[in-house]
Amino acid sequence: MPTLSNILTDSHPGSPGDVEWLHQLVGDWQVIADLAFADLLLWVPDGEDGFVVAAHCRPQTGATVHYDDAVRSRPDRQLAELVRHAMTDGGTHTREFVRDDGRQVRTVLQPVHHDGRYVAVLGREQVVSPAMMRSRIEVAYMEMGDALAAMVSRGEFPQPGTPSGDRHGTPRVGDGVIRLDLEGRVTFASPNALSNVHRLGLIGDLNGEVLAEVLTDLLEEAGAIEETLAVVVMGRAAWRTEVEAGRVILSLRAIPLTDNGERRGAVLLCRDVSEMRRREQQLLTKDATIREIHHRVKNNLQTVSALLRLQARRSGNEETREALGQAERRVTTIALVHDTLAQGLDEVVDFDDVFGRVFALAADVAVPDAHVTTRMDGRFGLVPADVATGLAVVLTELITNAVEHGLSGRPGTVVVRVEHHEESLEIYVTDDGVGLAEGKVLTGLGTQIVKTLVAGELGGTIEWRGGTDGGTEVHLKVRVGRPRSLGSGRTDRLGRPLR
Repeated sequence: MPTLSNILTDSHPGSPGDVEWLHQLVGDWQVIADLAFADLLLWVPDGEDGFVVAAHCRPQTGATVHYDDAVRSRPDRQLAELVRHAMTDGGTHTREFVRDDGRQVRTVLQPVHHDGRYVAVLGREQVVSPAMMRSRIEVAYMEMGDALAAMVSRGEFPQPGTPSGDRHGTPRVGDGVIRLDLEGRVTFASPNALSNVHRLGLIGDLNGEVLAEVLTDLLEEAGAIEETLAVVVMGRAAWRTEVEAGRVILSLRAIPLTDNGERRGAVLLCRDVSEMRRREQQLLTKDATIREIHHRVKNNLQTVSALLRLQARRSGNEETREALGQAERRVTTIALVHDTLAQGLDEVVDFDDVFGRVFALAADVAVPDAHVTTRMDGRFGLVPADVATGLAVVLTELITNAVEHGLSGRPGTVVVRVEHHEESLEIYVTDDGVGLAEGKVLTGLGTQIVKTLVAGELGGTIEWRGGTDGGTEVHLKVRVGRPRSLGSGRTDRLGRPLR
């Protein structure tokens, strides 16, 4: 499916500012489609005489005209002529015709104005019936849709400062619509909007009331008033705010209506987000609890590690000291993973951060007196939390074996190389040591732990083999789901981007 960016790059001769303006329009034109009960088509120039649909929006409040997506479609001769007129004279042009399926469609074409010129044409297409009677609500909706479309033709919509959808619960037309006059009085309120305000505690109708005064009275009793409330409920700026009374939370978005720069009133969208905010708070509480659990597990593991280290120092048996030292190293590795999990809210781990600490530590602790060089080729990126612990322990064991048995205490190099595939990681741990003794794999406790974790917890495979230039190479393949890397759009459980 071609994207708006691709079509504008291929077809639109405008400036980068024009392209950005069209992106902003498409990003916020759903409100026009819903108020007008119409499909919106963005017509852009394509060559010397042609036009092409760069974007298509269907209404959520009524039936669509186009069952198939209209993007990349071209107008017939009559429609092309009307689009051309709209681009050149800046006027509104209307056409009614009967489609092949027998439906009568009205098309209203208005230019898209930006920076002193017309850069595209906005088409509104709606199925009409000669005998169709509009209800009072439909008439009010369509008047607001006409007002916003006229603002597009004057370059007044989209509006600077329009709130982006960076938080769940952005109001939509179907959630509730209120129209305000220049003084902030309610001239129309949809049934859903009335229900939303009634939940705050209002008794009676809103028509003719100054909304700011009504909400202020309600919220003063609740003891909580947002600083942006007055600006939003008076319709003076394209902002968004939330109001709370008791256990009810309303999200409000203002869209000022202007005519050649003069304010004529506003459209106010409202939505009851009480349950949504409660669920978000519950998730945040659970996230904080999970983070605290990881922190406590890390502290407990560090305590266990310290006890093992103390016990190893007091042991008079070399074999016991070595076994306790290995156990301490494994516990420390697991603690590092829990330390990382305690820092964030999401279900993945920046494994490069964990492994960076594990790599040098494992090589240094295995044989302290040996001069071992460690090198990392590639990046792990983000690894699921349920994979990170097992993978960290496995790599720690493999690096330790490479230093202790592969290099046998002599100077050398250990390299870890990572390759990403569709839903797996392939990891190669190589050393330039003596190689496998008689081609046999080690059979100690560390190797048994590695095999068990790889086959069970990691659902992968592992293979030991001789290196191409001597030494040993361990080939490990584990499933991690879709590969992710830092900066790839990580989000927490509420869908918010993580920095």
